[in-house]
Amino acid sequence: MIGSAVQNLITLTDTIFLGRVGEIELGAIGLVGVFYLMIASIGYSFSKAGQIMIARRMGAQELDKIAPIYYSMLAFALSLALLLFLFMQFGGDYFFALFVNNQEIYTACIAYLDYRSAGIFFSYAGVIIVALYTGVARTQVIIYNAIVLGLTNMVLNYGLIFGKWGFPEMGIAGAGLASTIAEGLAFIIFIVYIILDKKNRAYGIFGHKALIRYTQSILDDDTINLPPPPPKINLKIIKAQLRLSMPIVLQSVVGMGSWFIFFIIIEDMGQTELAISNIMRAVYLLFMIPCWGFASSINTLASNLIGQNKLDEVFEVTTKTAILSFGVTMLCAASMLIAPEVVLRIGTDNLELIQKSIRLTGILTAILALFSIGAIYFNGLVGTGATNQALFFQVLCVIFYLAYIYIVVHLLGCSLETAWMAEFYYWIISLTTSVWYLRSKRWQNIKV
Repeated sequence: MIGSAVQNLITLTDTIFLGRVGEIELGAIGLVGVFYLMIASIGYSFSKAGQIMIARRMGAQELDKIAPIYYSMLAFALSLALLLFLFMQFGGDYFFALFVNNQEIYTACIAYLDYRSAGIFFSYAGVIIVALYTGVARTQVIIYNAIVLGLTNMVLNYGLIFGKWGFPEMGIAGAGLASTIAEGLAFIIFIVYIILDKKNRAYGIFGHKALIRYTQSILDDDTINLPPPPPKINLKIIKAQLRLSMPIVLQSVVGMGSWFIFFIIIEDMGQTELAISNIMRAVYLLFMIPCWGFASSINTLASNLIGQNKLDEVFEVTTKTAILSFGVTMLCAASMLIAPEVVLRIGTDNLELIQKSIRLTGILTAILALFSIGAIYFNGLVGTGATNQALFFQVLCVIFYLAYIYIVVHLLGCSLETAWMAEFYYWIISLTTSVWYLRSKRWQNIKV
């Protein structure tokens, strides 16, 4: 489950540690964290198109077509990562200057982004590997890798933020550096695993002779056959991936962008309201993790079933996954109602902020209930290849979401609880539209 929520895990870890530094740092990570999640989601969304295509080929037992999809994804993802890295390095300060009014929060955001932006290369290459192993339904390595990443990030956060174990005390900048180093280490582990993974020969991944000979020397196994070299990057496949992925990418940009705007609007309500919202966001991210795992799985399952021509089973499997997601998420979220003070300490150890945040726990529980079901049906819809329709539904949700936020905060001056209800209504619309379209079976003629 945790493998598909790596960026959420990193942002959550950064928030937990920075919540112990001060309100400025907590407010800043809320803004810059969502911004980086938006950037990272572009790569993850592009990889989902490859994941769907790989799962479809697996379902049809066309294993020889997996490697071209993988290499084409990787080439495009790294090119895109370079562009976004340059944007964050040279345009990030101008971007945040447009939206952030508090100078201290602005300075903290830039300090984090200066170190965090380099992680985009590891992030984008990593999600392509995740797409490969998720598409072929071999996700165990993803879970182990994510655990290593999370633990490394926690250790380095403690050292670099607070200046422990001989590390310099860097504050929020240390969180950015720690996250980038952790992603780099996780990526190296992925590469080593792929080189040593004998099952990859069935897909034609990593067929370079030099790599195979190196593998032979490590394993002392001369029986390893030299496969043909990996396929060249195929522009036609990249174009097909772009056609499938662009609506998914736009969904993520629109969705995460609306969340970024939400926190910008909350900032106008005051520094304390922003800090409270960031505490709730940390808890939200934590309880999202099981659902994102199920959501990633239903992408693969739906596409694989279609590849096997088992179209009638798609809605049934999606429903079963939604029920399982709801049960696991609510089991975790129950702790928030039983011991809210304990759970809210995830975001901060400031008792005053914790007490002010308790009033939002009931609303967040209701949001999680809808999210745990709605996200599954929405990702089941994406897994069928109906990405344009999914984008249309996403835009409808976001238009309502932003209009609601603007009206209740700027025009009516309502409370923070009323503002957070936007998330509740968002998932009602998403769930309703996704279920309707899946049941309509209009997706059955879509080719991937």
